[in-house]
Amino acid sequence: MITNTIVNTFSSVFIIAELSANHNQDFDIAVQTIKAAKEAGADAIKLQTYTPDIMTINCDNEYFRIKDTIWQGKTLYQLYEEAYTPWEWHSSLKKIAEDLGLIFFSTPFDPSAVDFLEDLGVPLYKVASFEIVDIPLLRKIAKTGKPVIMSTGMATLAEIDEAVRTLRNDGAGEIALLKCTSAYPAPYEEMNLRTIPHLAETFNLPVGVSDHSLGIAVPVASVALGAKIVEKHFILSRDIPSPDASFSLEPDEFKTMVESVRAVEKALGSVSYELTDKQKESRVFRRSLFVVKDMKAGEEFTEEKVKSIRPGYGLHTRYISHILGKKAKVDIKKGTPLNWSLIL
Repeated sequence: MITNTIVNTFSSVFIIAELSANHNQDFDIAVQTIKAAKEAGADAIKLQTYTPDIMTINCDNEYFRIKDTIWQGKTLYQLYEEAYTPWEWHSSLKKIAEDLGLIFFSTPFDPSAVDFLEDLGVPLYKVASFEIVDIPLLRKIAKTGKPVIMSTGMATLAEIDEAVRTLRNDGAGEIALLKCTSAYPAPYEEMNLRTIPHLAETFNLPVGVSDHSLGIAVPVASVALGAKIVEKHFILSRDIPSPDASFSLEPDEFKTMVESVRAVEKALGSVSYELTDKQKESRVFRRSLFVVKDMKAGEEFTEEKVKSIRPGYGLHTRYISHILGKKAKVDIKKGTPLNWSLIL
């Protein structure tokens, strides 16, 4: 149970708008972003709770310089200094989100962040892909007894198994896993969405997707493969200077994603061969056997005079071989649906 939202095989997809660094250190932008996420159809807003000093040290030697990503040229400390959400904002943002009917929660990055979020009263926790191997942090989160959503980017199957066992053994509430490709932005060819049903089967847990690709194709496709959670970065405008802007969705895009996800949910339905009322109405437009030329009584039925055509008021097409060569019992006008009473 995630507050009043149940995530299971039969539930609606739980859609999370990730605020991340998309506030540009401006509280008013953060507030506007939360309101826009609600209008766009999100179920929840998620923050990240850390400070630069929690994440790394202020050092610019080669080990701490970022290479080969969209953040190339920065040190880790510089990136997190630019991206973190001030902790003094959390309480106000939580109230604003919950007043709007959104679920508010966060990703803690060290034990002090867990303590802070516990005092704040968040209903669940997110574990980031990079922290899936931080076993002490997982234990700290698990001991709260609250539900946990855990991203699995970069993790081997063995690492996921160890993380899940750690959460379970230390008392976590319900657990869900997110298929994630930890590249920013993530290329489509590296998404491997077929992992979603395998993860669900392997761990017998709800599975979703944390998506850093461009656009909405990946989250929508993931739902068709069984994803029950969709997490996507959300930004008011990609013109806002943010480390995550390039792979975040603007409000109109996020709304389109939500609408597409909800449409796919409806379309998935269940395994069924029963006809809907609309399908039953359409059966009349199937093919059946009709007389297509005027015929006299005693005249032989031939392929030129009897055909399988639409609509479906005549005999079933399976009977054509039984009828050819037989004779008409009465005069028959062109366009008459064939039935047994017309056949000698």
